[in-house]
Amino acid sequence: MLSYNKITVLSISICNKTFRNTLALQQAKEVYKHSFLFPDRNFSIHRSMSGSAKKARTENMTVKKIGTHNGTFHCDEVLACFFLRQLPEYKNAEIVRTRDPAQLAECDIVVDVGGVFDPKTHRYDHHQRTFSENYHSLFPEKPWVTKLSSAGLVYLHFGRRVLSQLTQLKEDDRQLEVLYDKLYENFVEEVDAVDNGISQCEGEARYSVSTTLSSRVGYLNPRWNSKSQDTEEGFKKALALVGEEFLDRLDFYKSSWLPARAVVEEAVRQRKKVDPSGEVLMFSQGGCPWKEHLFALEKELQVETPIKFILYPDQNGHWRIQCVPAGLNTFQNRLSLLEEWRGIRDEALSELSGIKECIFVHAGGFIGGNKTQEGALEMARRTLQAAAQCTAAANGKS
Repeated sequence: MLSYNKITVLSISICNKTFRNTLALQQAKEVYKHSFLFPDRNFSIHRSMSGSAKKARTENMTVKKIGTHNGTFHCDEVLACFFLRQLPEYKNAEIVRTRDPAQLAECDIVVDVGGVFDPKTHRYDHHQRTFSENYHSLFPEKPWVTKLSSAGLVYLHFGRRVLSQLTQLKEDDRQLEVLYDKLYENFVEEVDAVDNGISQCEGEARYSVSTTLSSRVGYLNPRWNSKSQDTEEGFKKALALVGEEFLDRLDFYKSSWLPARAVVEEAVRQRKKVDPSGEVLMFSQGGCPWKEHLFALEKELQVETPIKFILYPDQNGHWRIQCVPAGLNTFQNRLSLLEEWRGIRDEALSELSGIKECIFVHAGGFIGGNKTQEGALEMARRTLQAAAQCTAAANGKS
């Protein structure tokens, strides 16, 4: 079997005989160079070629074509092309970068150019004046109202199939739907917003963020004063960049984030076995990120009484009790540990609370510790009891 180096040398030798001008030879070398660098990926990009090269391209009429615009590229169409390349029918597709309507008409699917949004004919542009679609307008069961770019349009129509191909999960698997939503909300939506010029918040930002994925893709375009304004090599690099980043994010969500969600969901379902109030969760292992999952699962599972405390073992084999915050981005708790315990430690805390083996309660009242699981659970119960007494007393006065 020939090595990639030998194939490359042999191919360029043939090209020397086939192509008669320096430009065509250089183009051939570039193609084989990238085939060597990415032997398992097809990053073929359409560009102007000599007559003999065009003839070779058109001999195989079964190769599908993905159309997008030429010139300066942006993150949305690069990501859209990457998504499509993950599907079997577009795995080896040629990416045709042009604004020529005649060439675009020959493409099997067109993204970010052409002035048409029509899923039936696989046209996914968002620049036309009449376009104002977002996820919620096309699928009312989804909450997002950010205007879609070509990335969002392709993800909306093909995203489940893309994720199924990459994860081997079935399209109707509940876990895949969770991943689908998460990756839009925490990856694709940002690209949609940036491409459509939608700010994160009202007013002037306090500081500039220049390292977003969209920014890094933009930096791969030729500089304004570069001698060469050829965007093809930059587009290839951008395709690799967005692909690597999306796959890395998908791997994190599938191998780390999703298992954490399963742990939290099981704890929520079993919470009344820990305490009849249903307001205390217990994890058998510490370190599991739980806050984001807890808020989502409380809504999804229709938990009527908000959960107040999380119990889990620490690295020393002792137990922690942590208060559930009022929201993801606040330091306020739904219920803090008793005020008289705060800032007290060890024997003094055990004597004050009447609970054995206490270790500490933070001065802020958001976390505490006990040497045993039973002790940590008792700290939660005492706090819940005190809160119930205060509520009853307040209601009695009113």
